[in-house]
Amino acid sequence: MKPNVLLVVLDSVRAKNVSAYGHHHETTPFLDRFADRATRYEQARSPGAKSLTSHTSLFTGLHVEEHGVTSTDHSIDPEYTVFADLRDQGYDTGVFSENTWITDVEVGLKDGFDTVVGPQNSPFPDAVNPKEFVAKEGRGQYGEYLKASLTSAAPVKSLLNGVAMKLAWDHPTLVPDFLKATTPADVYTDFFLDWQAERTGPWAACINLMDGHIPYEPRDEHDQWGGERARAIQNETEDHKWEFNGGQRPWWQRKAVESLYDGAIHQMDAELERLLKTLEERGVLDETLVVITSDHGDGFGEPSFVRPNTRVSEHGVAIHETLFHVPLFVKSPGQTEGRTIEEPATLTEFPAAVRAAVDGTYRDGDEFVPDGPVLASAAGLTEPLKERASEYVDDLTPYTARSKAVYETHENEVRKHVTWRDQSATVGIRDAQTVYLSSRNDSASGTAVEAAFDGIDDAGVKADAGGVEEVDETTYQRLEDLGYV
Repeated sequence: MKPNVLLVVLDSVRAKNVSAYGHHHETTPFLDRFADRATRYEQARSPGAKSLTSHTSLFTGLHVEEHGVTSTDHSIDPEYTVFADLRDQGYDTGVFSENTWITDVEVGLKDGFDTVVGPQNSPFPDAVNPKEFVAKEGRGQYGEYLKASLTSAAPVKSLLNGVAMKLAWDHPTLVPDFLKATTPADVYTDFFLDWQAERTGPWAACINLMDGHIPYEPRDEHDQWGGERARAIQNETEDHKWEFNGGQRPWWQRKAVESLYDGAIHQMDAELERLLKTLEERGVLDETLVVITSDHGDGFGEPSFVRPNTRVSEHGVAIHETLFHVPLFVKSPGQTEGRTIEEPATLTEFPAAVRAAVDGTYRDGDEFVPDGPVLASAAGLTEPLKERASEYVDDLTPYTARSKAVYETHENEVRKHVTWRDQSATVGIRDAQTVYLSSRNDSASGTAVEAAFDGIDDAGVKADAGGVEEVDETTYQRLEDLGYV
């Protein structure tokens, strides 16, 4: 019988804040134990710094430079995704997430799935969208919002949307979970488990949990390190990336919100335990290839090694380790003993690992370690993002141009060679907690990056998706709220 495939993406979770990788807060007690019967990759890397680039690589096995899908006006032929391939082989396929890149936007990623369960936290999507209104008019324009609602085709629904948004941001504990800015993990766990219970043959699913994406809204039982002050700072911040980069807010406030981020990771970890325990009780866990990882990490003010006088807030354009070093746990069908892989690994090996499990050639070992070097890159700001960022930052030079990185084993650590414009650096990495600058503007770093990327060509799989104007207003606003456009 063919094995099932379960990919769980803990959106925006960096290895540095996972206790299984040495974080000082016990954010992942379940994953800590799960490592005893799974393969833990100590040096796994995401291929991209944002969800679209990373998920496209994860689904296709192509480097960002090969697929070229970096913005809403790009798409990929879904036949190149591993889930479309599995569907063609008779698998039932499903994706469960509020991440609009894989459930709503026409970039080709959702098209490999028979079942698509997307965002659940918009009470009346056919009425005036308060998030879109705020983006255009700014906060505090209550009279104008009232006027826009009363003159709309759905005045009552529009007013209720406004009330729901106001409560969700100012008093998240007073509103139902499904109305919060970020839908908690248990909602999508339930959707998946209901779907899985109805499968009679092999299935393949992707669950993307967004608790770790800004805004961080852990429930009280998981908010062990944050509290009201951290929530107040988060609620008062209009743009969690550019207000800090532009100097409108002090960096200590971004660092303070990390306490809520840890609580959000703890919340997802609890759902992972419930999810896998239920599959085990149903007798299907040992028949399933389980891959638990992240699409990228988040920044909380870490200084850049190549961009002068620049720090990392959130994610998207930086090449910093906080964004690329991600957790990776893999449990192959029937695996009962834990393993630890120290070599650099990459998420672009996911399709190959899946195909090996399906055809019975999976070695239960280092499937995510490539034959060549591990590559990663970060695209510069798109035009819509430049417009948004320029409201806060005068000089956007540090946030444009592509950055590239190459990882290789060097003695007892991993060496990262990185370039951005005419800058280069070599970074030493011992583990998720220990990263240091080894050298700056060393010609060897630039040469290593150039040589590694020299053989990476456009695979010809990208198509024109028609531009961002083709995205419906609700989806566009969701992307803007997440900082993607």
